[in-house]
Amino acid sequence: MKSPLLSLPGAVAAEGRDEGVAAHYGDLFREQRALADGSGFVDLSHRGVITVTGSDRLSWLHLLITQHVVELPAGRATEALVLTANGHVEHALYLVDDGETTWIHVEPGTQQDLIAYLESMKFFYRVEVADRTPEFAVVWLPAGSIAPVPEDVVVRETAHGRDLFLARDRLEEYAAGYGPAAGVLAYEALRVEGHRPRLGFETDHRTIPHELGWVGSAVHLQKGCYRGQETVARVQNLGKPPRRLVFLHLDGSEVLLPPTGTPVRLASDGPEGRQIGFVTTSVRHHELGPIALALIKRNVAVDAELMAGDTAAAQEVVVEP
Repeated sequence: MKSPLLSLPGAVAAEGRDEGVAAHYGDLFREQRALADGSGFVDLSHRGVITVTGSDRLSWLHLLITQHVVELPAGRATEALVLTANGHVEHALYLVDDGETTWIHVEPGTQQDLIAYLESMKFFYRVEVADRTPEFAVVWLPAGSIAPVPEDVVVRETAHGRDLFLARDRLEEYAAGYGPAAGVLAYEALRVEGHRPRLGFETDHRTIPHELGWVGSAVHLQKGCYRGQETVARVQNLGKPPRRLVFLHLDGSEVLLPPTGTPVRLASDGPEGRQIGFVTTSVRHHELGPIALALIKRNVAVDAELMAGDTAAAQEVVVEP
């Protein structure tokens, strides 16, 4: 859905998975610095919004997702995954319950597939699932923000900031009162700095939660009864994941960032060496310069110098090997 905030001065539309909102509003680094200082907001109105209502909503969701939510207190934010039968990551859910309704936001364009799966699992449970994307938009406020939140807005608060489920027809009013707006490129720079994985960027068709550090934050190890749980338990107790997420400090002398999918190799092997991973997200950070997340083979030495395409890269451990 195209955001009305694309009409703000300086707005440049994002492309790819973030199409529909602004990439930036004319000054990427200024926008990053504002967010880092706790001011401004990010329009994430392209994300899908789903609600689950009914007296069985939490106990029912508990059976389907990787997180322990059967006794989730009202107002407490959490995140969860839906896995395939083989334990591969299929959906990432960011949710909060307000005491009557569970509010969930997901990656743009994934809500219909998730709703189809949830509907297929309703059986006799007293639940109703609804796509609320046409009515509600997600707005993100950085940690430390002092911007007031209207009383009737559901808030999902984490250590990284607050997600507001704002009525879509109030977006322009909110922007006028609580600016300045920052684009998704600024948001992505802070996400990469924080080593936070994103579905469709750090994941592919064979990603398991352990590879990205989702065990703990999105996967509760003391519960079972969800699709893919056997793989999670087996890898946790008996094995190790084949890959691991790393943070890369990229050579700042290069003009272009290595795009998503760029092969990662050992620097010692040269440009024709064996591929040991790939870049998942690369950004320019207002303090750190060019940085990236990458998924590499687990057994690569933690002090190995890497090459992301033609760009030298020093790795920082995110997931322990």
